[in-house]
Amino acid sequence: MSDKKIIGVDLGGTKVLAARVSNDRIEQTEKTLITSKGPAEQVIEEIISTITRIMDFKVAGIGIGVPSVVDVQSGIVYDVQNIPSWQEVHLKSILEDRLQLPVFINNDANCFALGEKHFGKGKAYANMLGLIVGTGMAGGIIINHKLYNGRNCGAGEFGMLPYLEHNIEYYASGQFFENVYDISGITAAQKAKKGDPDALAMFEEFGRHLGNGIINILYALDPEIIVLGGSVSQSYPLFQKTLWQELQKFAYRPVLSNLKIEVSDQPDIAVLGAAALVYDAKN
Repeated sequence: MSDKKIIGVDLGGTKVLAARVSNDRIEQTEKTLITSKGPAEQVIEEIISTITRIMDFKVAGIGIGVPSVVDVQSGIVYDVQNIPSWQEVHLKSILEDRLQLPVFINNDANCFALGEKHFGKGKAYANMLGLIVGTGMAGGIIINHKLYNGRNCGAGEFGMLPYLEHNIEYYASGQFFENVYDISGITAAQKAKKGDPDALAMFEEFGRHLGNGIINILYALDPEIIVLGGSVSQSYPLFQKTLWQELQKFAYRPVLSNLKIEVSDQPDIAVLGAAALVYDAKN
């Protein structure tokens, strides 16, 4: 399937980015600002217009990542963040009818995991986890080289697991800095990189919380590798030590000794991951 051309689409709250991929490389991209507050049909037309500008007669399929709940089988998208009119959009059937190509839709965390599996740090592994640590915390699960969605596309929502007084996401995502210290994660990272002792201590504490979150994941999944993405993951050197110190509490030593944790280095992972939905469906 890697010799076929596919289109990956990343739908955000304010824009849509599309890329045509061939031989595992991006050939062309198009970006359009969407009318976020407009009617559902208008946003759909903006997506179609963006895709058609990079359409090629050799394109074999289209993958779309959305920041929302998705019925993967039917391709229905529910409650898209920052697009109020998208409460229930039958996106797969609409696009397949208009573009006459197979369309595959999933949420952004699952697309991230698939992108790393096909294009990034997860290529060599059959069982992996793509874990987004940014504004929130969510994962995409790869088992035996295939994405595992769960029945309702809800697999991998580790940030929602109860932890301390709240949930894991409260303490192990960018929310931690604002929730606990009333500072943005960006500001905390800037200060920490300049050697500010208070900011450095924040990231050390953050690493312990994330380590506890990953311990829960290890008991459930036992992946070969965890690839971190999202804005906070870029500060991994600031919390790597305390994260691994916390992981030493994990009961099964062979699992821990074989585990790899790496940070994504793919700047185009959102559209590549969406494109990989086509690969996953065809394998």
